This record gives sequence, structure tokens and C-alpha cells, in this order.
Amino acid sequence: MKRTLWSLPAALALAGCTLAQVKVDVVSERTALENQVLGTYNALDREMLLVASVRGVDSAGRVQEPPRQSGEAGDAMQAMQVLAFHDDDLQAFKRLGWVGENAEGLLTPFPLVKEGVPDDLKDFARRYGDAEFRTVVGEINRVREAVMRRVVALNEDITEGDLPKVRRVFGKLNAESALPGEKIQLQDGAWTVKK
Repeated sequence: MKRTLWSLPAALALAGCTLAQVKVDVVSERTALENQVLGTYNALDREMLLVASVRGVDSAGRVQEPPRQSGEAGDAMQAMQVLAFHDDDLQAFKRLGWVGENAEGLLTPFPLVKEGVPDDLKDFARRYGDAEFRTVVGEINRVREAVMRRVVALNEDITEGDLPKVRRVFGKLNAESALPGEKIQLQDGAWTVKK
């Protein structure tokens, strides 16, 4: 990742009264496995967007057959679509404290506390029952697991035996992307609220 910083004192020292652009390369602290997992996940996400953007009807108005995919690729694309479909609900679950991102890359459900809910989530919280909530969380976890397995299958350097490490990478990435106020599980198993 490249970042550009403007340094007035350095610029003044080097060029009199003109501003100089100083480039600083920030070396990523991610491990090779984290970079591989993240790269493969991003490729799956881009592939899902491409598949979703393919026209279903040709210029003459005839329905077009979607492009063929292997069973595993199709399952991964379906999993990515399910994740996208449930994203709004998931964000609400997190804001309400009903789920947390665990260290294994999956969601952990918590009690459905419906008191003290923000105004913009009151209708949402009122209509969600425990059974529907558990079904949605279970489906998200099922497809997250499918995506993790697809990441393993797509990388020749990663074996099925590395799946626990891949899960921890997903857990770390999910914790990093969590918003302040959301529950995350630390690597030692303790739960906290992200600051």
C-alpha cells in the first residue's frame, strides 16, 4: 500500500519555500498466508460481481443461459451471493450486539436484547424472532465455511490441513473490519467490544 505524506518542514529545508511531495512505502504486516487468503477472497468477490452483471436477456429480448461453472465454483459464487444478500441484516445484528465475529471466521450468536435499540433499528428488532435469527446466522456461517474451503481449494500452497489457520485468518480479517461497538473475539478466546 502506498501513502503520500506532505511534509512542510522537509520541503522548506530541501526547496526553500516550495512544497515537496514525499512518498513513503508502508510495508504490510500481513503474513503470506493472510495475503493469499485475502487475495483469493477478493478474486471470488470480483468473480461474483462479474457473474451477477452478465445480461440475462440478449438484444433481441431472448433469455440467455448464464455462463457454466464447475460445481465448486458455482457453490462458491452462490455462497458469495448469500453473504451479499444477508449483509444488511448482518450489519444490523452486529449493531444490536446480537452477533459477534469469532476468532474462527464465523459468527457467534448472543441473546436477542430488544431494549434500548436505536430508533432506526426498532422495527427491524421487533420483527426478528429467535428462530429466524438463528436460521440466518446459521446460513451465513454455512456459506462462510464454504468460502473458506474454496479459498483452500484454489491455493495449491494451502492444504485441507491448513483450514484451521485459514479460519483464524478470516477471524482476524473480520475483527479488523469490525466497526467500533461491535463484538469481536480475541485470539485468546476472550470477547471484547471493538473500540
